[in-house]
Amino acid sequence: MVIVIKGAGEMASGVAWRLYMANFKKILMLETAHPVAVRRQVSFCEALHDQSQTVEGVKAKMAGGIEDIHMAWEQGAIAVAADPKWLLARLVRPQVAVDAILAKKNLGTRMTEAELVIGLGPGFTAGQDVHMVIETNRGHDLGRILTTGSAQANTGVPGAIAGYSRERVLRAPAAGHFQTTRSIGDLVKAGEVIGTVGGQKVTGRIDGVLRGLIRSETKVIQGLKIGDVDPRGQKQFCYTISEKARAIGGSVLEAVLRVYN
Repeated sequence: MVIVIKGAGEMASGVAWRLYMANFKKILMLETAHPVAVRRQVSFCEALHDQSQTVEGVKAKMAGGIEDIHMAWEQGAIAVAADPKWLLARLVRPQVAVDAILAKKNLGTRMTEAELVIGLGPGFTAGQDVHMVIETNRGHDLGRILTTGSAQANTGVPGAIAGYSRERVLRAPAAGHFQTTRSIGDLVKAGEVIGTVGGQKVTGRIDGVLRGLIRSETKVIQGLKIGDVDPRGQKQFCYTISEKARAIGGSVLEAVLRVYN
């Protein structure tokens, strides 16, 4: 079975990892040419920067075309390609397509793209543009599979960790290039300067560990999420899939098995 996943960020990677561990090994992830990920240590899109990326023992390799995709699969790796128009999806003819871009709107995914088309989060209507929708909002319904209707609307409020929500997110104070000497896994204090954008300081608001941080020199727009401070202070959490991504991945796996088992 061939599975195409649109997006290769944190949540998409949690989905790909879960499917791969369930022995669905022919996975192709499609991304933009220069993907920006906050939780880079657990995002397969980093393969487009570093040629390969390993998340919890599962390896992904950059693929430039159809031959590279098949080579990655033969080597037991997930294939990741820069293909924002999803042209490669037509060439591999997937049985399953998952829109895991999490754009909060549908960027063009249709039910005709595969036998089973799944959309993550708001922007999709099950039975109209996709076959199934997975709820991505934290709370009682996280991971619920919807066969009719849509997921909850985007709240704009980050999920709370140890009682902190908006306080744990680092955002660009201006447009420009983000510059930093800090690394994911560093311990930081409230008020500490994490980096700069356009000469303006990016300052943490709580104590914790840098669970996520975009690459230095990345061009950003004002307000873009560029980092994540985890108040629990556990460095190992930086390098492992979150409970949210793992839950959503499990739901996608269940959705596939509902149809193909």
